[in-house]
Amino acid sequence: MLYNSGMDACLFFAPCKLNLFLHITGRRADGYHALQSIFLLLDHGDDLHIRLRSDGQLLLQNPLTGVAPENDLIIRAARALQTASGCQLGAEIHCTKRTPMGGGLGGGSSDAATVLLALNQLWQLGYSRQQLMQIGLTLGADVPVFIFGQPAWAEGVGEQLSAVALAPEIMDKYYVVITPQVQVPTAEIFAHQALTRDSKPLRIADFSNGANSSAFWQQTRNDMEAVVCALYPEVNNTLAWLKQYGDARMSGSGASVFIAVDSAEKADELIANRPENTSGFWAKGLKYHPLFSSAKD
Repeated sequence: MLYNSGMDACLFFAPCKLNLFLHITGRRADGYHALQSIFLLLDHGDDLHIRLRSDGQLLLQNPLTGVAPENDLIIRAARALQTASGCQLGAEIHCTKRTPMGGGLGGGSSDAATVLLALNQLWQLGYSRQQLMQIGLTLGADVPVFIFGQPAWAEGVGEQLSAVALAPEIMDKYYVVITPQVQVPTAEIFAHQALTRDSKPLRIADFSNGANSSAFWQQTRNDMEAVVCALYPEVNNTLAWLKQYGDARMSGSGASVFIAVDSAEKADELIANRPENTSGFWAKGLKYHPLFSSAKD
């Protein structure tokens, strides 16, 4: 999604994501966890306004409170691409945030990925998707999936990605996402003694049918959910409320929880009646990131 917004600035969309499930299958010798998940990008997210500069400067026009611009993932992504490519151009970037922070929806990672994709195009670098994903991985484990840009089966620490075809009964649902007013530190959950790390590994072939049917929700879960709910009553209470309406679960390490429903009317109803002290939206899944075609395979 790229169009001229005046004064030679361009507007790019940074979609958020859901982990439709998240299994932890072990712990590696280096301390990282072995994961299996399916990522689905949503048509809800942040807007990035990017204006080119000829002097090489990278400026974030609306930095987050308490976060130095050079530490923000947006500028870190732009700097990483500038360093890798030797490009002499710069950029001014303004981010309109819609994705809740600390919700397990990948907002910061998506912003970073979109910066890499957008500047690859605006700076006319011609980097491949794989090259951008390698740069993205240095910024965070979730960044590559947004550059991958389509529904993805993930393994390793989440960086080993394969395209997965989701049938209409998964892809065409209306995903209601509700976020309590709490941020969950991912590192705290991964380090917690109560976290189970022994889910039986699945094969992507197991999902040639399972991921394409309603049985998907019975076959999968989020292994981090129990620990987060025990530590954060806000998440537990929000999830319990949403489970009244079906198979609700947490995305990533939380705090956002979600449920798939069949209509916009039902989605609107749940959002309107959501618990106090929560925010919410509903969205549809994306078959491709809006900037998917900007990077060659």
